[in-house]
Amino acid sequence: MRFLIFSALLLIQFQSLFAQQKSLVKKANTIATKPAISKGVVSGGREIAITLTPLKNCTVYLGSYFGKGMTIVDSTRLDQNSKGVFKGANKLTTGIYFVVSPTYTIQFELLMDQQQRFSIQADTSAKESAIIKGSPDNDLFKNYALFSNEKGKTLQQLKLALQSADGAEANKIRLSIANTEKEIKQYQANIHKTQPRSLLSALFYIMQRPELPPVPIVNGKPDSAYPYQYVKQHYWDNVLFNEDRLLRTPFFEPKLDEYFKYYVSADPDSIISEVKQMLLMAKTGKEIYPYLLTKFTNKYINPEFMGQDKVFVYLFENFYAKGDTVLLNPASRKSITERAYSLMANQIGQQAPVLNLTDTSGKKVGLYSINAPFTIVTFWDPNCGHCKEEIPRYDSIYKAKWKANGVAVYSVNIYENENAAWKKFIVDNKLSAEWHQVYQTKEDKLVEEKAGLPNYRQLYDIFKTPTVYLLDNKKRILAKQLSLEQFDALMDAKKR
Repeated sequence: MRFLIFSALLLIQFQSLFAQQKSLVKKANTIATKPAISKGVVSGGREIAITLTPLKNCTVYLGSYFGKGMTIVDSTRLDQNSKGVFKGANKLTTGIYFVVSPTYTIQFELLMDQQQRFSIQADTSAKESAIIKGSPDNDLFKNYALFSNEKGKTLQQLKLALQSADGAEANKIRLSIANTEKEIKQYQANIHKTQPRSLLSALFYIMQRPELPPVPIVNGKPDSAYPYQYVKQHYWDNVLFNEDRLLRTPFFEPKLDEYFKYYVSADPDSIISEVKQMLLMAKTGKEIYPYLLTKFTNKYINPEFMGQDKVFVYLFENFYAKGDTVLLNPASRKSITERAYSLMANQIGQQAPVLNLTDTSGKKVGLYSINAPFTIVTFWDPNCGHCKEEIPRYDSIYKAKWKANGVAVYSVNIYENENAAWKKFIVDNKLSAEWHQVYQTKEDKLVEEKAGLPNYRQLYDIFKTPTVYLLDNKKRILAKQLSLEQFDALMDAKKR
């Protein structure tokens, strides 16, 4: 039943969300008032008359959803007769909108149809009784709201009764619940059939999730993978990713998040395949395309799971680097570009960037000169509190297990000005003599800068300490930024 009823049932939630955005509303007000007082609106624009009693001589707003957030799109000044007009030279994106009072409280919802030439008559004391004339889409919406609210209350009562019922009575209630849910689905099916071009029909498609089909029997055995594949294949039926109205609902983004959580493998190549398809389909959407590109960028620039930063690198190379940086302001463009170049050099499966640093005795030690089945490369700061805890832990497991297994440790002090503290920490904590303790000298750093070469901080994406990598015997990156225990478990798994 999730998202089946999207009228009064969600109104309290909308008010709560909107209340958190008062500062945004106030900021937007200076922009939003301009279209409302414009004159000479062309035939392609919007003109929505509103009477909202008992409010007089005040400003009311027209808002809409935008992904998981909300935004103000227009405003009008009510006169002494409580009348005003939301007016502008351009049409608004179709979707679910709402009227907002001067105190930033949502009054009621409405559908923004294609024509955008209708009138609203409402009272703040009877929000559910708002009358909208001249908009067939809103007629459908109101009828469905009345129907869904009635069925919603019925379902609530039935489910409450089911908690204390048993036996035949419980079965009877379950049947009633199933029949009520069937009525709701049938209502939606009728809208698809009789009003296929209506906005309400499109909203139903955005909300719906495919129903799980029965498990088929193949060669005498149930095909347990079939329901998953079926739902995945039909998850986006009748939803077009280039339609901006997807964003003007509270349903699309939660559905998108569920899709990636439950129906897309965490493997970066699987994610890239999905992201690529969605962005290419959304390319012609004025609002939806930049929104999705930004959403995926933010999600995978610092991903939840190791290796998924490959998705961000893909986005940079295939979208931003090919011109889509025009969507960014200079600061964001610089940040995304620098982050992309930092991640390009240290993707899982790639060869680790070359390191040729100086040890405590002044001797150069090259990372690739080390012969070991596994190499831990750790970048740390002797004055970092977390490093002071973690580095001794790495040393303990090295002494207890890794040393006997031939594991090498290439330990990099990232601050050449802290050599005294670095050496003191090594001595005080009795770190293993077999570790390759190294740093970059000021002279080497200067030579690198003059040559215009990327430094190791960029190549190894060092934005926090400690930053740790695990390399195989050919110095390919097996893992990065895992916990000590995860690195240990991975090495054990690779030895099998």
